[in-house]
Amino acid sequence: MRLGVGIKTQVPSVMNGLTVHENLWLAARRVHGWLGSSGAVEETMSELQLHALARRLVGELAHGQRQMVEIGLVLVQRPWLVLLDEPAAGMTWPEVERLAGVIRAINQTASLIVVDHDMEFVRMLGSRVTVFHQGAVLLEGPADQVLNDARVREVYIGNRAA
Repeated sequence: MRLGVGIKTQVPSVMNGLTVHENLWLAARRVHGWLGSSGAVEETMSELQLHALARRLVGELAHGQRQMVEIGLVLVQRPWLVLLDEPAAGMTWPEVERLAGVIRAINQTASLIVVDHDMEFVRMLGSRVTVFHQGAVLLEGPADQVLNDARVREVYIGNRAA
């Protein structure tokens, strides 16, 4: 994380041979140092409900759990801008619902950009949506308005979806 920007890539990038706590602590140490890391890890584990997984190796976790750990790696560093690429990919519906709540909470303290193709998930975030097409903004506005727009439907779904 540079300049307060945290990035969560589409494919989880975690250290499989370390525990959840160890992964979070190493990420926290980069920003908070030795003394501040423990508090930041504890706070992040509480925010993301990761306490039950703290001593488990990340490589043994289910995909959705690994996704939450990677989000934790970003949040523990307390960025002002969070970039999330396909954060709900491969998650179960209950995990997606929980993730939407986590993302809304993140947005209370940090600016947020989420890239996702799951329109139901995007709708759950309940925020402004920007649709890009061929490198330009096609439409921007409230989620329901954008997702019901004929131009957006044409570009992303096609003629037969009317």
